[in-house]
Amino acid sequence: MNRLFISIWKRVFTKITMPDIYPPLLVAIFVSASAGLLGAFAILKKMALVGDALTHVALPGMALGLLFNFSPFLGALAFLVFAIFGIWLMERYSKLSTETLVGIFFSASLALGVLITPDHELVEALFGNIISLTWAEAIISAVMALILILIILILRRQLALNMVSSELAQSAGINNSRLNLIYLLIFALAVALGIRFVGAVLMGSLVIIPAAAARNIASSFNMFLGLSMLAGVLSAVISIFVWQNNGAAPGPIFILVSVGVFLVTLVIRGLKR
Repeated sequence: MNRLFISIWKRVFTKITMPDIYPPLLVAIFVSASAGLLGAFAILKKMALVGDALTHVALPGMALGLLFNFSPFLGALAFLVFAIFGIWLMERYSKLSTETLVGIFFSASLALGVLITPDHELVEALFGNIISLTWAEAIISAVMALILILIILILRRQLALNMVSSELAQSAGINNSRLNLIYLLIFALAVALGIRFVGAVLMGSLVIIPAAAARNIASSFNMFLGLSMLAGVLSAVISIFVWQNNGAAPGPIFILVSVGVFLVTLVIRGLKR
């Protein structure tokens, strides 16, 4: 029995310590934690579908990065920031809702991105490729994700109040317009970081599903935030190890594992009633 246990332990430990797993694992943990935390506020603001549509705006920027041989992350971030400022300004000076404006940018960006993305790179742009990350890219992504987490935690009370009632937030001295812009810019950074993991098509799920799972069982606001991050990290780690052992693409596996976690929390919620 002891020999069997030692044999299994050695096999698992050997796989875990293989160097090529560390960069994607590092990015997966930090990016999924930041995305899960962001998703909690997206659910509070009832922006789940809007957030999913907004992730597709990054596709043309990624395509330009692939075409002109510069970082797809920078291209995605630039396009997202441009779109967010456009949405924010149009919302202020028109009678159109955020959902309508995001829908317009989403449709135009998706069409443009598919047209200009090289055929041999299209699958990677749509579904991600975290496997090819270098150590430098991994460390930069992890640090930026950590900064994003810290910013959200610092602003969490203002964001929560704004999303529960904008009138109440304004009466408390919060500049709702500026806070909404900051939130959208944070969202842009999270999308740009995570798009390498799950791609433009699945990025919305990286943000929403872990938070939805946490909402099922959380009994307080802080618990909701913590469980959103935990659900994202758990799904990310499992998906990376599935890739390491079976070669399956980690992005789609992450989504399937996240859905599994969501269903488990749904059962737990039902048992509590």
